[in-house]
Amino acid sequence: GDSVAIQGQLRNVQQIQSTHGAFAAILGDGSIVTWGLPSYGGDISTVQDQLNVQQLKATDRAFAAILSDGSVVAWGDPDWGGDSSA
Repeated sequence: GDSVAIQGQLRNVQQIQSTHGAFAAILGDGSIVTWGLPSYGGDISTVQDQLNVQQLKATDRAFAAILSDGSVVAWGDPDWGGDSSA
């Protein structure tokens, strides 16, 4: 993934995880910045408003985040765990 477009957002990074085609960084305020292939988790727009992240994990094509309230949200390829809506 090319981080040039979001380089200015990558400040106070606490953790980075990657899938095979995208990266996700937890920032100090609990927000997430992603970049890379949307189908591999590089597009967080579907869950962006739900995030105050404590921990982040990745599969080959999806991310899952534990939020400050203990709930879990996922994004990326649904066949690889990227759909936590069920």
